[in-house]
Amino acid sequence: NAEYGGEKLYGKVSPLQVVAPNTALKLRCIRDFKDGKLHRVAGDEWNFEGPGTYIPRVEVQVVEIVKAIVIKPNQALRLRARKEFTDETGQKRKAGEEWLVRDVGAFLPKVEEEVVQTLSAYVLTDKKALHLQSTRTYVDCFGKERKAGEEWLVTLEDAEIHIPDVYEKVIGEVKITTLTSRQYVVVIDPVGSDGKPQMGKRELRKGEAVFFLRPGERLESGIQNVHVLDSEEALLLRAREAFVDGEAKRKPGDRWMIYGPDDYVPPVEVEIVEKRRAIPLDENEGIYVRDLKSGKVRLVKGQAYMLSPYEELWEKDVPAVVEELLAKGTGSDGKQTGTRNKTRAVTYRTPHNSAIQIYDYKAKKARVVFGPELVMLGPDEHFTILSLSGDKPKRPHVIKSLHLFLGPDFMTDIVIVETGDHARLSLKLSYNWHFEIAKTEKADAEKIFSVPDFVGDACKAIASRVRGAVASVSFDHFHKHSAHLIRSAVFGVDTNEKIRNRFEFTSNNLVITNIDIQSVEPVDQRTRDALQKSVQLAIEITTKSQEAAARHEAERREQEARGRLERQKINDEAEAEKSRKSLLELQAQSATVEASGQATAEARAKAAAAAIEGEAAVKQAQLQADASRIRAQAELEQTKARQDADISHQKALNELEIAKAEDLSEIDAAKFKDIVDAIGADTIASIAQAGPEMQAKLLQGLGLKGFLITDGNSPINLFNTAGGLVGGAVSGGTNISLE
Repeated sequence: NAEYGGEKLYGKVSPLQVVAPNTALKLRCIRDFKDGKLHRVAGDEWNFEGPGTYIPRVEVQVVEIVKAIVIKPNQALRLRARKEFTDETGQKRKAGEEWLVRDVGAFLPKVEEEVVQTLSAYVLTDKKALHLQSTRTYVDCFGKERKAGEEWLVTLEDAEIHIPDVYEKVIGEVKITTLTSRQYVVVIDPVGSDGKPQMGKRELRKGEAVFFLRPGERLESGIQNVHVLDSEEALLLRAREAFVDGEAKRKPGDRWMIYGPDDYVPPVEVEIVEKRRAIPLDENEGIYVRDLKSGKVRLVKGQAYMLSPYEELWEKDVPAVVEELLAKGTGSDGKQTGTRNKTRAVTYRTPHNSAIQIYDYKAKKARVVFGPELVMLGPDEHFTILSLSGDKPKRPHVIKSLHLFLGPDFMTDIVIVETGDHARLSLKLSYNWHFEIAKTEKADAEKIFSVPDFVGDACKAIASRVRGAVASVSFDHFHKHSAHLIRSAVFGVDTNEKIRNRFEFTSNNLVITNIDIQSVEPVDQRTRDALQKSVQLAIEITTKSQEAAARHEAERREQEARGRLERQKINDEAEAEKSRKSLLELQAQSATVEASGQATAEARAKAAAAAIEGEAAVKQAQLQADASRIRAQAELEQTKARQDADISHQKALNELEIAKAEDLSEIDAAKFKDIVDAIGADTIASIAQAGPEMQAKLLQGLGLKGFLITDGNSPINLFNTAGGLVGGAVSGGTNISLE
């Protein structure tokens, strides 16, 4: 088109916009104008729906292209009004109002409508329901009026699918509750026929049954099985409220029991307190049963017992120390027990040759049981706990026990005593003891438990006597007569001045029959060290003396052996010469025989003319033989003379060596004797007694008579040897010995 005067083209020439089906253009008026019969005001918005071609105007602005939303089956579109208007169905909508569009197909929202969300339907089955809650009062899709806050179920009976309305809030999906023929439930706050919950009520529903729990309903303890009882079981029941149970009228709080064999479903008026079973009890087993009406507790044993409705098991508490001793001991089954069942009767196996005391606080009586025996406590009975002294020296409350051994047995204690001259000694004493009782006499049986700590009491009494006796004597006297002194102090002496053989405690019939003194040691460390040093010095002196004597003896034996060896060598040489002489004689005889044979042969071969020559030869041979014999005899005599001279010379040498050794020994002995005589026997005795005099007395008190050093084969009295060396310097003093 041609432009008119004053007109100017703005922008480019654009093709017209084609609006497709199921779409629209959202238009906005930017200035007032008249659109056919409608008068548009600036700010108005409207849709240009397709299909069609949109011819733009300068007064109108295209805001956006709006596409239709496809609503599928089982879906709905939730809309909200932007402002007040009338929708396509002719229904007036207020600003902010929400509603659902459930029609399947394409939906093109208007400018006054805002799409909130697309909702999918809930599929309902015979095992699933939908729990809904109303957010305001309205009429639902089923034509029922719902109050604000009301809750209800939508089940398969109402619809196969359900899309929640805008005023419906989905609480959740509810699963169906299925009961078999052996199950039941108790529904609390059940919904009545009017659809309203009956608050505070309880409803029993038995199987077989299938149902949904309505809003507000809940199960008490879930799905429960029918209680099946065998012949040894029962149910303890209690009435919640008054009702008629068959022919019996039950009041609130009544208790009764249903015994098997049977099955039982409790009505809503009945509460199951507990399921009970008959308790089988052996002769050595028991339980404590308490009567709820009277409060009395009794012991039931040796039978299968079923508690009555107004009875319960009673827990018996015992002191912690008894619990510990029972746990360390054995139960009725002979095995070590762990945590004790307090409702079971307390049992304890009393060992052989022992006794146990049980006190009944209700009857205020005590009984004593002698082992071996199984003790079973009654409801009001308790063990008498023994707290005895132990360790060395004895300390109180060391040993805890339920039973008391009757002996014979022994106990050991360490007693510190001090002699009259203030020497402190540690005595380790062991006492043999036993109880003398007549088991058939009740008074004697109870008497042994009259002293709580018989060990500590006996040890204190004996230690007191021993300390008193030792304090009155000197250290030397105590060590010489320690056994006699202690035994006489403890046991006493009779009219014949003989030591008695028993010490009896009349308070509990405890008898001490023997005392063994295991050790006596000085308490002061310096005294103990000085004593040890003195003993080591005496042992060293004796050892050196013994070594000198052994060395002299070894030298003497060596000289004797050397002399015997030389004599044996000479004897062997003499025997060799004798053998050589015999050989020469045999050689001479052989030569003679040979010569005679040759001469005889020549004489027979030659004529008689050679007889003179033969005789001359014979004479010549005889002369030669005589010469040889004389020469051999001379050599033999010469050898014998030389050997006799050697023997005499060696014998003289040996005698000189022996004399020399004897002279040296006499010189050493004389030298040692001169030294001792120079010092003086009294001086040596004073030196020996000045330092270790007290140690000597200690050793004497220990009953030592001599120091002994031995190689395991032969003993040697060291002090007697030392006494001989010093000339009997200490023979008049204290006899110190080590055994």
